[in-house]
Amino acid sequence: MIKETCCSFCLFVLVAGAAMWCGGQSLVNTNRTDEAAVKLPDVVVTASRSNKRALDLPYATSSFSGRDITDYKLSRTTPEILREVPGVMVQKTGHAQGSPYIRGFTGFRTLFLIDGIRLNNSVFRDGPNQYWGTVDPYLIDDFELVKGPSSVMYGSDGIGGTVNALTGSPFDLKSENPYGGRLYYRYSTAEDSNIFRAEGKLVMDGKFGVQAGVTYKDFGDLETGSGHVENSGYTELDFDIKAEYRFSDDARLILAHQNVNQDDAWRTHKTIYGQSFSGTSIGNEKRRVLDQNRSLSYAKFEQEEIDGFVDELEVTISHQLQSETRHRIKSDLSSEYQGFDVNTYGANVQALSDTKSGEWIYGIDYYRDYVDSYKNKYNSDGSFKSRSIQGPVADDAIYDNLGVYVQDTIALHDKVDLILGGRYTYINADSDKYQDPATGKEASMSEDWHNLAGSARVVYRVLPEQGVSLFGGVSQGFRAPNLSDLTRLDTARSNEIETPCTDLDPEEFLCYEAGIKIEAERLTMSASCFYTDISDMIVRTPTGRIVDGDQEVTKKNGGDGYVHGIELYSAYEFIDDWTLWGGLTWMYGAVDTYPTSDPEKVTEVIDRLMPLTGTLGLRWNATDRCWIETFVAMADKADKLSTRDKSDTQRIPPGGTPGYAVFTLRGGCRITDQLNLSVACENIGDKNYRIHGSGLNESGRNFILAADYRF
Repeated sequence: MIKETCCSFCLFVLVAGAAMWCGGQSLVNTNRTDEAAVKLPDVVVTASRSNKRALDLPYATSSFSGRDITDYKLSRTTPEILREVPGVMVQKTGHAQGSPYIRGFTGFRTLFLIDGIRLNNSVFRDGPNQYWGTVDPYLIDDFELVKGPSSVMYGSDGIGGTVNALTGSPFDLKSENPYGGRLYYRYSTAEDSNIFRAEGKLVMDGKFGVQAGVTYKDFGDLETGSGHVENSGYTELDFDIKAEYRFSDDARLILAHQNVNQDDAWRTHKTIYGQSFSGTSIGNEKRRVLDQNRSLSYAKFEQEEIDGFVDELEVTISHQLQSETRHRIKSDLSSEYQGFDVNTYGANVQALSDTKSGEWIYGIDYYRDYVDSYKNKYNSDGSFKSRSIQGPVADDAIYDNLGVYVQDTIALHDKVDLILGGRYTYINADSDKYQDPATGKEASMSEDWHNLAGSARVVYRVLPEQGVSLFGGVSQGFRAPNLSDLTRLDTARSNEIETPCTDLDPEEFLCYEAGIKIEAERLTMSASCFYTDISDMIVRTPTGRIVDGDQEVTKKNGGDGYVHGIELYSAYEFIDDWTLWGGLTWMYGAVDTYPTSDPEKVTEVIDRLMPLTGTLGLRWNATDRCWIETFVAMADKADKLSTRDKSDTQRIPPGGTPGYAVFTLRGGCRITDQLNLSVACENIGDKNYRIHGSGLNESGRNFILAADYRF
């Protein structure tokens, strides 16, 4: 029944899209060059690991330029870039802790890449986490989302979707001058925030280029529709530098370093400063603050137009450090410091060969995590109490992730491409020190897993000259247990503590997808339906025991389930300079779980199911330099709740999260060729609302001003 519904929908979309396209053809304007207009991305790298037009890819994709992020969307954090994308719900545990749900999955079931290098590591948690927020959005030059499983190309974790944040090159100067730079400022009233960005670029002899930048962010306490949220702000200081040497037009060496440092990022809903919303409870802790530091250094060699069997080659080596410290003061004034350092070393080799049997992309990637984890407890008078065997995850741990992949794009016809791919993955987890939940004593563990994943997809360019294509296919996905699954000993949801479980199997997924894309002069449209089959999903389940006043939960491979849904986006320039645009998401999913300590499976709706959600907007390009736009973001009441949703009383109101309709007005003007000004009024009606599953409400009426000067 579900698959029939999806097929019927795709047929409807095809007919409707063709009709809209025919209507749009009579309004063709071949002189449109407005780069800020809402449209499908021209080129996407992430889906196939090579430059491809979005119309030629058998995936649902979204892409944003750096100017889209800073001057048009006025995004505050990296997760918020995806706020208006169909199929995505950006949950916020705290003001610094956003985590997108993509096609029903978040946390370690979504994959984030920075210039193709994994941000995900072995300590990423189940459910929403804050690690996407450790990527500076003002560094990003292109931001790409590919929805659905990407295990063939990128291995474990990319189930709901994969994001690639691509940084710019010092050779991207828009003038013939050998130097350039940028000054950016953003102010927001509801966040009482100031963001500054300064960067410079220098190119010497046309061969060597270097760019460097620094971003400072100061966020005050948040003002929601119901008032002031004390202790919700934080500060952040970011630094980046990239050098590039071009041996020739086709060969280059890139050296890059990025550093992000967040201080005093509160998880407010866990504390006495939390804000009740529609009956949610308030935490009893006096303080829960996270300090985050992330640094990434890498060297990359790229060469194109190589004579021989290999046409293109890319080699990357990288080191990434993710550090986290949490300070928690309990209601009895006892406290603890806990945290971890994850040093990740990576090496990737990728090649492309264009042969008579198709375009082959193949390679090998390897990542190794070294994890140190600690927890120190203190009495209410501040005196030292004890040091735990482990911190939030196992101490003295190693996690290996090795993958070998190949993908072939076969031209079956001038209009039809078949894309076949496969990957072998080996993962090993070792720990010298974790706390056995049964004995409370120190223990060690060693586990490994093997996986084979495949993908078969097709794209049919129905009208290639006019920009109409159909796509579909099936992809396998998998996620191996990481150190968080196996050894986590830390608080989870409201009044829960998660304990280690080392006997787990990988999760497996199978996604069916079909859709249509249209990119005409006046009309942009994408529509897709998907069905993701779930096997052996790892779920938290109560044990019936109480640990330090919290209910203990452990992990099990729960069983089978599914998520399916419909995503629609369209933008139509109905008369010159006026564009009507909108998006719609419908989604539903269920999975076997253990809602109680009884060993009996129950099929329940997936956690934090995205409600029916939509956007509708109208944009006017007032002149070649100025634009103004208004839109409304809407969500139905999120009242389809799992047992764990109902018990998460600090984040989800009794009976579900209320629906909302929130209006925004924004616009911009290019004052000179170098200076662009943007303004916005978000939540014009000052509505008090919350994204489903979040720990705090969204901002109230919020005025934003941004100035972007590039030279």
